[in-house]
Amino acid sequence: MSDQIKHECGIVLIRLLKPLEYYQEKYGTWMYGLNKLYLLMEKQHNRGQDGAGAVNLKLNQCAGKKYFSRQRSNKANPIKDIFKKINKPFIRIQDHQPELLKDAEYAKANLPFAGELYLGHLRYGTFGNHSIEYVHPVMRENNWRSRNLVMAGNFNLTNVDEIFQSLFDLGQHPKDYTDTVTILENVGHFLDEENQLLFRKYKNEGKNNVEITANIEQELNVREILERSSRRWDGGYALAGMIGHGDAFVARDPWGIRPACYYQDDEIVVVASERPVIQTAMNVRSTQVKEIKPGHALIIKKDGTVTEELVRVPQKRTSCSFERIYFSRGSDKKIYTERKELGRLLAKTLLEKVDYDVENSVFSYIPNTAETAFYGMMEGVREELGQYKKQQILDKGKDITPEELDKILSVEPRVEKIAIKDVKMRTFIADDSSRDDLVAHVYDVTYGIVKNGVDTLVIIDDSIVRGTTLKQSILRILDRLHPKKIIVVSSAPQIRYPDCYGIDMAKLKDFCAFSAAIQLLKDQGKEKVIEEVYQKCKDQQNLPKEEIVNYVKEIYKPFTAEEISAQISKMLTPADLDAEVEIVYQSIENLHAACPEDKGDWYFTGDYPTPGGNKVVNTSFINFVEGKGGRAY
Repeated sequence: MSDQIKHECGIVLIRLLKPLEYYQEKYGTWMYGLNKLYLLMEKQHNRGQDGAGAVNLKLNQCAGKKYFSRQRSNKANPIKDIFKKINKPFIRIQDHQPELLKDAEYAKANLPFAGELYLGHLRYGTFGNHSIEYVHPVMRENNWRSRNLVMAGNFNLTNVDEIFQSLFDLGQHPKDYTDTVTILENVGHFLDEENQLLFRKYKNEGKNNVEITANIEQELNVREILERSSRRWDGGYALAGMIGHGDAFVARDPWGIRPACYYQDDEIVVVASERPVIQTAMNVRSTQVKEIKPGHALIIKKDGTVTEELVRVPQKRTSCSFERIYFSRGSDKKIYTERKELGRLLAKTLLEKVDYDVENSVFSYIPNTAETAFYGMMEGVREELGQYKKQQILDKGKDITPEELDKILSVEPRVEKIAIKDVKMRTFIADDSSRDDLVAHVYDVTYGIVKNGVDTLVIIDDSIVRGTTLKQSILRILDRLHPKKIIVVSSAPQIRYPDCYGIDMAKLKDFCAFSAAIQLLKDQGKEKVIEEVYQKCKDQQNLPKEEIVNYVKEIYKPFTAEEISAQISKMLTPADLDAEVEIVYQSIENLHAACPEDKGDWYFTGDYPTPGGNKVVNTSFINFVEGKGGRAY
């Protein structure tokens, strides 16, 4: 993606189902779980560069002994940093008493991160700032183990204000106004209530406090806690947690917006945000990795019992299509084939754009993440060309000469590696004009393969969001090759509406499609549409989120997708560019055809799966008109 946007976080939960001695004997190290945690976090590194954290819980630790260990980092390479801290005591023992490092019983009793339950998190900050306090996992501590709560998640809620107010109405005083703290305290409140309910029950039965504590840890109803705490949640989430005595869970939103998968055998339970990372880390087949069903929670009790239980009534599945287009690792078979199909479905349109003149067209891609869609695009181009050549032969009939036949059959698309990213380039300079000049040199181009003033360059990208990188650098870089025309094609449709479920796309003014529509309204003397939509948004500003309508759709209604694309092309073309520029977007219909099971398309259509989405787009438009730069949720 030429426009880098922040997106979903990554989670890892690991529960070892055997004693540490088992792994020491079978695998030669009691660190089996810790090693898997590191591998699973590294394999999801794409999901977080703002911070990382990990927590370990020791089961059945003696009173007076620490049973939680946590490390967090917001440094440049946070995974490396936290594991450097985790490994420090192990290295010290290795240097002085190496035999102890192979003693699982000693490790469990004395070393941090020597336990059965692990929770890891990779953060992309979309709320709050980048201070260490905002890095997951977050903790809610108590002197009773069953009241301790540790949580980490891949989530954004649209109604933090409502949940915060509900906590305040209970008499609480949350220490921060963020979704992370609010959710932690929200779940923590119902955890406290469940503990208190069980305490009263067993107290009435005449049991002493020590007996009651053991009974609570055994009987704690995690499903009930999650069901009660999540009733108000509006948004996308995959939320992982552990309770101090040893219960653990991962809950998924009822729309299936945020992903979560798991693998289980008789030795281990593993949960992660993406299927292929589990396949790689555990060396298992895709069929062995299951998806946590929307509205369900995977619950792992202290005794190792694993169940997937209904927490909220599942809604219409609207899994995030951006996961398929860009964010998830392309090593997942389904995602790989879907990305290829996104490219293939663009082929006919692109051939029409170049009038089937493939002899004077060069096909390529920028950036590397668009490579899979490029393969699909070229498969589609060759398929379409095959039909085109077949029709030419049929039209000429039996009178076709061998020379004419050879000429028709010899036509093949020209595929070239046009741009190579210079990974050594870093834009450290603070001065804007100097940085722009450096950005224009981040890619090197392959000179001499484009016929000057003759060839059309067709370049595929994953998506075009803001278009700033395209205008400031990519188009200028491609223009050095002196093509007659540059066609930039997005494998995703036009992004028109803000996201509020995890991706950091909250401001309408950042989207080139929105800016294009606004400019078209002004150019055609239809500014009153802007004022009418603004007034409609203001009129419903104080309505319950369930009653709010997305009137921002009316901004786009007067125009076809092609008209908006043409305006985007005009806006993003630098004034001093020699080549003609055209920007082509994927259609909504093709998106759904390529990704039939994941139809979460609200950024493209404005059809939000939750009521809070309409509230967010409403607020975002008001902020735009009033010139406010704040978040819409």
